[in-house]
Amino acid sequence: MNMATKIPGKAYECKHCGQFFNLLAAYKKHERTAHTAVKPYTCKYCKKCFSHSTHCEQHERTHTEEKPFTCKYCKKCFRQSSTCTEHERIHTGERPYSCKHCNKCFRQLAGCRRHERIHTGEKVYACKYCKKCFSRSETCKEHERIHTGEKPFTCKYCKKCFSRSSACKEHERTHTGEKPYTCKYCKKCFSRLGSCKKHERIHTGEKPYTCKYCKKSFNQSSSCKQHEQSHTAATKSYTCKYCEKCFSLLGTCKVHERIHTGEKPFTCKYCKQCFRYSSSCKEHERTHTGDWKPYACKHCNKCFSRLGNCKKHERIHTGEKPYICKYCKKSFLRSSHCKQHERTHTAVKSYTCKHCEKCFKMLSSYKRHEEKHAIESSLKQKHHDHDHCSELRGNLQEPISTHSNKKSGMLFSLSEENLSQVESLTCWICQEECISKAGLIQHYNDHMR
Repeated sequence: MNMATKIPGKAYECKHCGQFFNLLAAYKKHERTAHTAVKPYTCKYCKKCFSHSTHCEQHERTHTEEKPFTCKYCKKCFRQSSTCTEHERIHTGERPYSCKHCNKCFRQLAGCRRHERIHTGEKVYACKYCKKCFSRSETCKEHERIHTGEKPFTCKYCKKCFSRSSACKEHERTHTGEKPYTCKYCKKCFSRLGSCKKHERIHTGEKPYTCKYCKKSFNQSSSCKQHEQSHTAATKSYTCKYCEKCFSLLGTCKVHERIHTGEKPFTCKYCKQCFRYSSSCKEHERTHTGDWKPYACKHCNKCFSRLGNCKKHERIHTGEKPYICKYCKKSFLRSSHCKQHERTHTAVKSYTCKHCEKCFKMLSSYKRHEEKHAIESSLKQKHHDHDHCSELRGNLQEPISTHSNKKSGMLFSLSEENLSQVESLTCWICQEECISKAGLIQHYNDHMR
């Protein structure tokens, strides 16, 4: 029977809204919840108040950890009957709630309603601090914690606190090593559901995120957002608090700041060596497991330690050139080559010499130019201890030139004119091999001191 059915003469009428109820209990419950702030039920553990007795009982179970409802399929226990019923649908496959826009089915009514807001664009939950709107209640509450700084979820192993329950659970798996999510294609296990789904897209080739400007597709949301900034020329709104360098992504800024702080938050689970980057830590761990090069080219079976390097190599076989110049539409195998080419159109010179402030488009040209400064600096350096220098000249045999049988006096007369005559980068005094001509000059200067 519908408790809110109007039955004139034999019903209880709400004095606030005129609604009729045929049960006194239903009438009183309506008045409490709809029109008054009365909360007559109090938790006996923390004194929190509730308008419904069932809500109070459910809350008290968070203190007692009582879970009276058991799944009839896997015997997992729950605090609430509704949660248990929803869980059992995982086993039965039942999805009783359908979206009225696209007929997609859901196990939970709340999930269906959240999905329908994607179609309507409705955002019914507003942050009480900045009035930003959200389509989900839990997302709004998580956002509000940014303002309050509240972190109500605590790791039971190290007592670290988190603003989100999901973040806390993911963190706890770093202590337990639990990886509950398994790839359905290769059975690789993951500690995060999102990581598992991203991995599965490697097998399926699915790219569900599309750039709203050029319709290019991506398999990760973060990659898509980062790409879209290239169209909007978005400002770099995140600034390093140590050197004022700016970044367009908060994550990139935080990773950069570790250079200044020396923080290395990623620890090898085998030898406890610490790393600044998660990727570096994972690569290192493979040296312990023997899985040093887990990525194999599907064309020639050559193996690589990084997935990115493997994909770059595979393009040699496929001929794919996914990076396109935005000015002339020329295609390139690598992103770095494309960016380097685009500078020929824009005349942007990103590399500046710190000695003379001359600018260069290409990193290689910049490095060659800086090497000239290093050579000049070495040639202009004066030897202060002349007596020691003269003694050294008397004791050391000068090298024989490779161009003639005459003594060249190469050590003590190196200049920009005869520098081009140096064929070997090996020191004739100690036989150490240098990597550049500038390095060779500096090395000889070290002998002179």
